[in-house]
Parts: sequence; C-alpha cells; structure tokens
Amino acid sequence: MVELSVVVPIYNEKENLYHLHEAITAALKGHIESYEIVLVNDGSTDGSANIINELAAKDPAVKGIHFERNCGQTAAIYCGIKRAEGKYIASIDGDLQTDPGDILILMKYMENYDFANGMRVKRRDTLVKKISSKVGNGVRNWITGDNIQDTGCPMKVFKREVAETFFLFEGFHRFLPTIARMNGFKVTEVPVRHRERMYGKSKYGVLNRAFVGLMDAIVIGWLRKRMIRYQVREEVR
Repeated sequence: MVELSVVVPIYNEKENLYHLHEAITAALKGHIESYEIVLVNDGSTDGSANIINELAAKDPAVKGIHFERNCGQTAAIYCGIKRAEGKYIASIDGDLQTDPGDILILMKYMENYDFANGMRVKRRDTLVKKISSKVGNGVRNWITGDNIQDTGCPMKVFKREVAETFFLFEGFHRFLPTIARMNGFKVTEVPVRHRERMYGKSKYGVLNRAFVGLMDAIVIGWLRKRMIRYQVREEVR
C-alpha cells in the first residue's frame, strides 16, 4: 500500500500546476517512503488538463483524474479521496497558499490522532476575507457544536479509516474535521503557514460562500443531533 496520497482539486490552475508538482515532490521525496499525487481536474477550461496529463506521463507518482464537467470542490475532493490508495491521505488546494511542506508536520500527529486539520496563521488574505472567515467559522461551530477554528483550511491529513466513513454532499468538504469527529475519530488542529496566491485568482468569493455555508452548517448540525450512539454490554451465543 502507498504510504501517503496527496489529493488536490484542480479548477483552472494552469499557472500553478508545475510549481505545485515541484513543491509537493520537494516536500515528500526522501521523507515519505511511497506517495502519490492525485490531481482531480474539476472540468477546467484553461488547459490544466493537458498539464496534468504531461505531469502524469513524466512522473509515475502523479495520478490524473478528469471530470467531464465542472462539479464543484466537494465532488473533486471526494473523488480524489475515494481513488486514493494511501494509508494516509492529505488534501491541499492547487493555489499553493498552503505549503506542501506542512504535510509532514501534520503527519506526525497521526500517531495520536486520526485527523489533523490545518489552522492558517498569519493569513495572507484581504481584510474582508479574514473577517468573513472568522465570522463564518464562529457561526459554523455554534450551529454544529464543534470547536474547529479553521474548518475551511485546505490543508488536512487523515487516516484511510477516516476516509472510508465519509459520504459527502455538496459543500461538505468544509466540514471534514467535524464529520470525522461525528464518526468517532480523534481530531486535532495544527498551525500551518499561509502564503499569498502566486498566480490566478480565487474561484470562491465571500458572498457566494456565505449563504450556502450557513445552510450546510445547519444540515451538519441537524445530522449531529440525529446520530445514533450505543454501546453493546454483552453478546451471548
């Protein structure tokens, strides 16, 4: 079995792809016994598909997956997780605002935890985005009953056993640590670095996430309250 799978959803990131591959490779080579880089092309229209194919042809560690059309970030992450072959799975975004080198930091927590969620420090975002993220995280935690400070951080590492319990609906990629905890796994948050975007622009604005994020949080909160929990005292045959 591959030790680590790095899942990256890709949507119109052609300027970043070579840098992304180089950064992940530099971070993992010589430190992880075996790894794969799973690039999930979410219906890109800018030529990202050709670059993914080129990287896969040159590097056996790269696995390219292409959607027929744009299906959204949750679908891309979910597909990548389900196609991943690693004992551990890491997820990051393709914009390189989080540093692939931090994957190794989160990996250390797999000895005592099942899921390590990145927590971005010194965020290199606009003031509006910082405030909206802080408010959004607070509202989501209040509704879901969780205490994750940066649930939207794309940097995450978790065990295969956690991935096998995921069944995601649209928007649920924002709640992976909460869902993992709901499913009985040990979750922690770990500070990670954050950088300015090198190329391209964010595909997700503040306003187009606010309302749907609130609705998703309400659904997660409802599911959490409806969870069935029991302990078997004894089984007799």
